[in-house]
Amino acid sequence: MVFFQSIQSVISIILMIALGYLLKKFKWFDDNFGKSISSLITKVALPASIFVSVLKYLTRDRLLQLSGSLVYPVVAVIISYLIAYALVKVLKIRPGRRGIFMNAVVNANTIFIGLPLNIALFGEKSLPYFLIYYITNTVSTWAFGVFLISNDDPTKSNTKDKGKNKVSWKKILPPPLLGFIIGLIFLILSIPVPTFISSTLTYVGSIVTPLSLIYIGIVLYNAGLSSIRFDRDTIVALIGRFVISPAVLMSILWIGTRISGAHLPTILTQTQIVQSATPMLAVLPILANEAHGDVKYATNVVTASTVLFVIVVPILMQLIQFI
Repeated sequence: MVFFQSIQSVISIILMIALGYLLKKFKWFDDNFGKSISSLITKVALPASIFVSVLKYLTRDRLLQLSGSLVYPVVAVIISYLIAYALVKVLKIRPGRRGIFMNAVVNANTIFIGLPLNIALFGEKSLPYFLIYYITNTVSTWAFGVFLISNDDPTKSNTKDKGKNKVSWKKILPPPLLGFIIGLIFLILSIPVPTFISSTLTYVGSIVTPLSLIYIGIVLYNAGLSSIRFDRDTIVALIGRFVISPAVLMSILWIGTRISGAHLPTILTQTQIVQSATPMLAVLPILANEAHGDVKYATNVVTASTVLFVIVVPILMQLIQFI
C-alpha cells in the first residue's frame, strides 16, 4: 500500500506537466505567461517556500543533532560535482547546457518529490533524516548550482566588454538562497513569525510545485513532443542522476562508517540514498530560461527523469532492503 502511494505521487506530477501542455495547446496561455511565472517562482514563491520549510521541518536541537551526519551528503555532493565537471569536459557539452547538466547530475528534487515520497515510504519518523539531505541539497542548488547555470549563459560572450565581469550579488545570493539564510537566522535566534505572515508565505510558497510543473508542460508544448528524445547528453545526465549520484553517496556512507566506526540508523542511510536518486529539479527549465540557456534540454531531462522515476522507485526500494 505504501509503495503504491509512492508511485501515485510520481504519476500526479506527470499529470500536472500534462495539464500545462494541454492548457497551452488550447490557447489558455499567451506567449508571455511562461516568462511571467518564471519570475514569480524564482523571485517570490520559491524563497517563501524555502523560508517556511526551514521553520517547519527544523529546530535548533535537530540542527545540532543532525549536523554530524551532514558530512556524508556534503562529501558526496562535492565528488558528484567533480564527476559531472569531468563529464562536461570529456563529452564536450556545449555552452547553455553545461550548468544544466551538472545540476541534473548532482541536485535532486527533494522538497517537491523527495519529501512526499520519503513520508510515503518511511513515514513521519524519517523527517529528521530527510532534513540532512534537504539542507545539503538546498545549499548546493542555490549557492552553487544556480551559479553554474547563470555563468553558462551563452549570450555572455556578446557583452563581455560591458561590465559583465563585475561581482553580481543577485547571482551569488539568489532569492531562494536568501530565503534559506533568513529562515536559518529566524530559527537560530528564535525570532517569532506572526501567524498572518507565516500563513501568507505558506500560501505563496505552495504555488511553486504546480506552477513549475505547468511551466514544464508549456515549454514542452512549445518545443513539440518530437523534441523529447534520449540524446547523448540526456542519457548521460539520467545515468548521473539515477546511478552515479546514489552510488557515490552509498560509497561515502560505507567508507565513512568503516573509518569512523560509527553506526548510522538504517532509516538514515535509506532516506539519504532515496533522496540522492530523486528526479531532477522541476525549476531547471525556469533557471535555464533566466540565464538564456537551453530550455528545451532542461525540459527534456526534467520530464524524462520524472517519467523514468516511476521505474527507478521499485528498483531502488529493492536495492536498499540489503542496506
